[in-house]
This record gives sequence, structure tokens and C-alpha cells, in this order.
Amino acid sequence: MPLTSRASPECALYLVTPPLAAADAGAFARVFVETLEAASAACALLRLKPDSLAKAEAVAAPFLRAAIDADCALLIENDVGLAARLGADGVHVAGAGADLSQAIARLKPQRIVGAGALPTRDEAMIAGEMGADYVMFGELDGAKRAMGLKPLIERVAWWAEIFETPCVACAGALAEARALKEAGADFVALGEPIFGSSSPAAAAREAQALIAGVSAVAP
Repeated sequence: MPLTSRASPECALYLVTPPLAAADAGAFARVFVETLEAASAACALLRLKPDSLAKAEAVAAPFLRAAIDADCALLIENDVGLAARLGADGVHVAGAGADLSQAIARLKPQRIVGAGALPTRDEAMIAGEMGADYVMFGELDGAKRAMGLKPLIERVAWWAEIFETPCVACAGALAEARALKEAGADFVALGEPIFGSSSPAAAAREAQALIAGVSAVAP
């Protein structure tokens, strides 16, 4: 179940939730719904804190419903078993090692398996060769990334020029979305710049407009 292909020229929005505690998930789910209603996202990554795992089905249920309604793929962070149990669209795995291999063997081709936390070009190539549906460059919390914007753009451009596997670029600010799209990213991932703003819905509309190269339209 590939997320996209190089046959499509369009770059899309990839939403990243903050790590959610069970106590916070209900309120955040409402924000998530409003954000998906405001802007089209191809994919969203649901991140759960350890205390949420015992109640994962209840915590994830409103996110799954919202994603289905919005035609948005919902992935679970780092937990293959949980993704399968919840009926999520797939999993996002850190690294290009045993965890990625296990996820690919268990979930593909019915579900998506993405790979992130790939600090070197070699690791990204290994993930692609293993069969990851996408590789992610930058950190999930883009505002705290180790890689600056210029090296990130260079990494995205290198990948886009050579490889068919789609790539996701993590933006540390809304203003970076356009540059990452122009570098060749198939998806621009945004977490804190959207969900940490005073109006996540408005921020998502702005991000979508930047990716598309048009002016944001207020509701």
C-alpha cells in the first residue's frame, strides 16, 4: 500500500501529532478533526506516550475515524503490533534495522511502512532497499532538529534526483514548507508549527497553501 509515487507531481501535507498522554488525547482529537477539516493531508502520524498504550484502542479511535473521513492515511509511531491491532494504515519506524525489517515482513503490502531517524545517506538507501514505502529526512520535532534547513534541502534534493521511493521532509517552521517542496519532497511533515500554533486549522491551511504555491484562503 504505497503512500504515493513519483508518477504524481504533487507534494502533500503530512501531519505529526505531539506524543499524546491518555489524559490529553481526547481534547487533542478535537483539534485534529478541525485541522483535517481545514486542510487536506495525505498522511498523519499518531504518536503516543507510554501511559497511553494500555488504552490505545480508546485513545486512537477518534483519530482513526477522523482520518477515514478525511481520506488521510493514519500511521502509528514505532509499534507494529499496535498498528495492526488498531487497524491503522501502517507504521512509522525509526532506523533501518531490525524494527524496520519486522514491520515490512508483518505489514506489507497491505499497510504502509515508513522509515525515519535516518541521519546518513547510507541509512536512507538501506531503508529504501529494504522496501520502506517512504524515507523521512529531519526530526519528527522539526523545531529541535539536528540538521539545519540547508543540509535538509540538499538531502531531499539528492534523494529526489536519484531514487523512486517517496521522501518526507520535516519542516521546523511553516515558512520552510515551500522550499522543501521545491527541493523535491513528496510530503512536508509538520507537527509543532501547526499543532503548537494558536490556530492549528489556520496553520494547516497556510502550510497547504505554501506547498501548493498559492495564497491561503480563510474559511
